[in-house]
Amino acid sequence: MKNSQITVAGKRVLLGVTGGVAAYKAAELVRLMVKAGIDVRVVMTASATRFIGPVTMQALSGQPVLTDMWDARIPDNMAHIELSRDRDLIVIVPASANFIAKLANGLADDLLSTLCVARRCPLLVAPAMNVEMWGNAATQENVKRLVSRNIGIVGPAAGEQACGETGLGRMIEVEQIFANISSHFGPKPLLGKKVLVTAGPTYEPIDTVRGLTNLSSGKMGYAVAQAAIEAGATVTLVTGSTALAAPAGVERIDVQTARQMREAVLPRARKSDIFIGVAAVADYRPAETKAHKLKRGAGNLMIELVPNPDILGEVARLKNGPFCVGFAAETENLRAYAQEKRKKKNIPLLAANLAQHAFGQETNALTLFDDKGEHVLPKAEKIVLARQLMAHVIAMLPRRSR
Repeated sequence: MKNSQITVAGKRVLLGVTGGVAAYKAAELVRLMVKAGIDVRVVMTASATRFIGPVTMQALSGQPVLTDMWDARIPDNMAHIELSRDRDLIVIVPASANFIAKLANGLADDLLSTLCVARRCPLLVAPAMNVEMWGNAATQENVKRLVSRNIGIVGPAAGEQACGETGLGRMIEVEQIFANISSHFGPKPLLGKKVLVTAGPTYEPIDTVRGLTNLSSGKMGYAVAQAAIEAGATVTLVTGSTALAAPAGVERIDVQTARQMREAVLPRARKSDIFIGVAAVADYRPAETKAHKLKRGAGNLMIELVPNPDILGEVARLKNGPFCVGFAAETENLRAYAQEKRKKKNIPLLAANLAQHAFGQETNALTLFDDKGEHVLPKAEKIVLARQLMAHVIAMLPRRSR
């Protein structure tokens, strides 16, 4: 399901801009939407005008920008009603911590917050704020409220922020926001289907402070979860420790070890239509976990390792189980090892990549292996590959289950 296949021309979007440094990026989003044929109407808060001028947004959108609930250009003085009634979608970019709090609590003290309360169309929100503001318990509780009300949350991302600090809270790139807008208007071939995804690394403790893990960032698995949501599925994400925020609408289950991941996956797999095992699960774990920190000795330290459960293999063997998709991260002999793994697990589809080109990176390249052979997905952003993978999965599903 590529975004290029989604027709957005003629759609009507109201873009709300709130006060934050990322407000300047809203101008580029307007440009992208107008270029795609979307009718864009812009409403700005008073704080937003401190960061970017309404004249800029008016020039890019080709329509008057409104900031005042009592704007005389609205004949009946009911801008909060009139502005949203002909819209297909409202998008808030950026969404400050303050505005998210307003949405969560139903406050309506300016034009943008009032029209959001009075809207009939869906609402999509792109948070942008300082890392501590995003992590604040009140903000997180407000975000949960929005998600429970089917308000879409896209982002935030982790990275350097205008304040000089680093962490979650940075607004996702404008191109990603546009992709979410496009997918909102796209087909939903997995509507009514349940998709279970695993992501990230596992961690196997050696003692109370040390353990065995790997370099997986979880970005590919989270992108797959996002692509499944875009396709209309109900998605559960079982994840190892990552610095990522789960995509909006995804049920997230945090685990640490491979055995914990197995315990979370197996009962849910029995109720799922599709299982996609992206997580980098440790093949081995220490036979014994010490209850105290091991002290350095004079000689070598020997740690006995025992096999971890084969989660993908167990799910694949379930009677009347889900359609299974495996992932293989190799460092050499990609084709041979991937084909061997798919045959051993007895799964219909396996996505393989070179670990040294994927772990921690924003881009990846995949080769899909199924009964018809190999399908190369060239290097691209992980969300692009995830959408291509999902399209391949959808095409492979038995016709009766679509």
